[in-house]
Amino acid sequence: MSAPTDPRKNAPHLAVVRGEPTEEEIAVLTAVLTARAAAARAAAEAPEPERPVSGWRDRSRGMRTPLRPGPGAWRLSTR
Repeated sequence: MSAPTDPRKNAPHLAVVRGEPTEEEIAVLTAVLTARAAAARAAAEAPEPERPVSGWRDRSRGMRTPLRPGPGAWRLSTR
């Protein structure tokens, strides 16, 4: 006795509802839909990008070059 087959498994994925498209038009539509599905799959599998550290939480902001006293030192104090 053979296992019952699912009728949806053998059903076509695309159906022409109106008009008479050429083989090239159906091929283009299939290529576009395949590319969109692949892009969506790749986007779902891609890791989430790291969020940048806030300037307020960045501890390296407290580190700075030592102050250099002398003429024009006030200009260098902002670096």
